[in-house]
Amino acid sequence: MFLIVTKYLIPKGFRGLTAFPFVFVRYDLDKENIVFVNHERIHLRQQLELLILPFFFWYFLEYLVRLIQYKNKNLAYRNISFEREAYANEFDLNYLKNRSFYSFVKYLNLDKK
Repeated sequence: MFLIVTKYLIPKGFRGLTAFPFVFVRYDLDKENIVFVNHERIHLRQQLELLILPFFFWYFLEYLVRLIQYKNKNLAYRNISFEREAYANEFDLNYLKNRSFYSFVKYLNLDKK
């Protein structure tokens, strides 16, 4: 994993973006934020499982489905299965050691939350 600080590659309103093997962060302080870095590492694992490009296709497609479902950009983003898994486990610094393959599938529930 390579942590790179840049404010130009990250969409407005976000602090980080992961594109294997890079984690781009907006603020230098986030390089030291272990919870934030753990969240991004979960995304790295998800990307590896789906062989990177399919991850981004699925991510975008699921975002569109969630946008139709919630009619709200933030709710759509927060309910993408990849994000739900990362947010639910970002404080567990041992999560990746014990995580099962394709664990994000457990977070695909289409019910509104």
